[in-house]
Amino acid sequence: MEIKALGHVVLQVSNMERSISFYADFLGLPICAREGERMTFFSLGNHHDFAIAALGDDAEKANSHAAGLAHVAFNIGNNMSELLDAKSRLDDAGIGYAPIDHEVTKSLYLQDPDSNTIELYIDASDAWKEDPQRVAQALPLEL
Repeated sequence: MEIKALGHVVLQVSNMERSISFYADFLGLPICAREGERMTFFSLGNHHDFAIAALGDDAEKANSHAAGLAHVAFNIGNNMSELLDAKSRLDDAGIGYAPIDHEVTKSLYLQDPDSNTIELYIDASDAWKEDPQRVAQALPLEL
């Protein structure tokens, strides 16, 4: 078997409408399909790249100390002005974030309404093509 590409990611959320407000309305992910109130599918160019599945309002929040998905990363461009625009939108919405310089990417890490970690990043360097280890860098990013 040979994996050809990552197909899609599905996050479990507690409240569908609150999560749609975050992912579609705030982040701008286009909805391509819905399965009632249980699932919402988003497309970034494929049939679906990302989806959310509702567990119900009594579901536990994501826990960063448990085994499972660490974060989902969304590329928002390839220049600092795009990252600064995202920072401004997060600031205006009162959403906290951690800016990190990975050398090959510049990133903002934040939490969705269910405490799932989301990374918004820009591609900043092709250095990884010559030295793949460079993707492991994580330094504070001054914005």
